[in-house]
Amino acid sequence: MSASIAIIGDRFMESSIFEREIKAACGESVSCRCLDLPWPDEPMEHGYAKAGLEGLKEYMGTPELVLSHLQDAPVLVTHLAPVSSEMLDAAPHLKLVAVSRGGPVNIAMDRAREKGVLVVNTPGRNASAVAEFTIGAIITQTRNITKGHDALRKGEYRGDLYRGDIVGNELSDMTIGVIGYGNIGTRVVKLLRAFGTKVLVCDPYVQLSVDDAKDGVEQVALSDLLKRSDLVTLHPRVTTETTGMIGRSEFEQMKSGSVIVNTARGPLMDYEALYEALVSRHLGGAMLETFSVEPTRPDDPLLQLPNVTLTPHIAGASQKTVKIAAQGIAEEIRRWISGEPPLRPC
Repeated sequence: MSASIAIIGDRFMESSIFEREIKAACGESVSCRCLDLPWPDEPMEHGYAKAGLEGLKEYMGTPELVLSHLQDAPVLVTHLAPVSSEMLDAAPHLKLVAVSRGGPVNIAMDRAREKGVLVVNTPGRNASAVAEFTIGAIITQTRNITKGHDALRKGEYRGDLYRGDIVGNELSDMTIGVIGYGNIGTRVVKLLRAFGTKVLVCDPYVQLSVDDAKDGVEQVALSDLLKRSDLVTLHPRVTTETTGMIGRSEFEQMKSGSVIVNTARGPLMDYEALYEALVSRHLGGAMLETFSVEPTRPDDPLLQLPNVTLTPHIAGASQKTVKIAAQGIAEEIRRWISGEPPLRPC
């Protein structure tokens, strides 16, 4: 069976990569139209309030652009292009939307269900990348890599970073609390176990794996995790329940001099309260990969603190992430063409 497929990629998930994997999985009979958006060289939209795009977030482009490229194709592959309610109403031939990301936050899911449009995605596509990045982030922050790098850039050789009251600890002698035990959290725990780290996990909706439990990983309540951990790393999804879950009260419960790492999402934390905890030196430091506002404002006070390591939301950016997502999308399209049930329906 032949199929017409409209692909909207960008400068991370390039449309040509989708096309290559789709044709490898489905054969040359499929016809692909390709378009690439300018993200990440230009920022995406993060809000919910733009007219005609209510309920969508983390998208780039307009429904008009999507419809123009889609034409009468029954399949749309997208990474960031928005699929709004109005767009779905104006696309009667559309039957399948394949989203190459962990959550379909740029898709009007309720309307898609009403219209009978199947939406599939690629959960866990960047789990390995983010988990590896998290370990690097932890070591970078706790072992003064950022401080040494910044000083040398300025021509300052900081021998004082060898002082006993400044040096950090090794993972093998730390207790690390992992909040969220999903695709990413489980991988972070596995990597930490290899370092000999004492690991605490907080996630009320899942149980520890047999291997983790046998290796001494403890599943505990949030308050217990905060009080006992030398470092806390965040890995839950953003939901109504988890939004703002780490705020002033939680920072106060953390050990004096402890560190917090956020490679998940900005809305999980109260960043004003974090700033206060860092300035007061109650917290020893933070590694922030995600922020409450993205792109960050140049005057964000967190950017000025010497005890913070910062990166611009790049933890999931790896070549493997691209490959996993493209291959996952290709397999879903192959199954749809063959009349097989989807592997990952949203």
